[in-house]
Amino acid sequence: MAEGSVLVTGGSGGLGGAVVAAFVEAGWRVVVPERKTRPGSEPAAAGLVRVIADLGEPAGAAQAVEAAAGEPAAPLRAVVNLVGGYASGPLVHETPVEEFERMLTINLRPTYLVTQAALPHLVAAGGGAVVCVSARAALAPFRGAAGYSTAKAAVLAFANAVAVEYRPHHVRCNTVLPSVIDTPANRAAQPDADHSRWVTPDEIAPVIRFLASAESAPTSGATVPVYGRA
Repeated sequence: MAEGSVLVTGGSGGLGGAVVAAFVEAGWRVVVPERKTRPGSEPAAAGLVRVIADLGEPAGAAQAVEAAAGEPAAPLRAVVNLVGGYASGPLVHETPVEEFERMLTINLRPTYLVTQAALPHLVAAGGGAVVCVSARAALAPFRGAAGYSTAKAAVLAFANAVAVEYRPHHVRCNTVLPSVIDTPANRAAQPDADHSRWVTPDEIAPVIRFLASAESAPTSGATVPVYGRA
């Protein structure tokens, strides 16, 4: 193994496929949690391991981490938190608190639970990396997305807190901030947009792989924009 094992949450999503492929290509053992078995979800490459786990629950997050840390020949060296979601809505005074909190649950809770479960393993292995995915909206909110912007800002703040707390233990934590990612779902939602300006999963994946690798060893607490031309 080039580095060891990496746990990639959201590995079946629009960005996740490119990220998983980038790590597999680099020789990592890649563990991808899924909530349920999907057609075609069988491992398609050597070093790719899929596990069933609900990352929104502490037990599920711990189960996924144990699978990622369970190969002595390839210790857990990195965690990539891709799980998240987007929803737009009305102005703040018209948005039910349940909808606001749902964005925090979708975007922040899995990132917190998986990172929390993985940190003791990374420390025990002598160090490693956590990469989180926030969004440009965390820094530049837009109308109708107060819940989403707040949740992604919380992800960024959490990542920075991890970077500070675990620096003495040689565990790094960095965050990437995409603009609009060029996925089929986003194209369907915005058919009239200039898709050529959006950032593609294949452009983001090498940045995430770099931040997880030993090549970025001096870097922690970084906020990395991946905007494309958007």
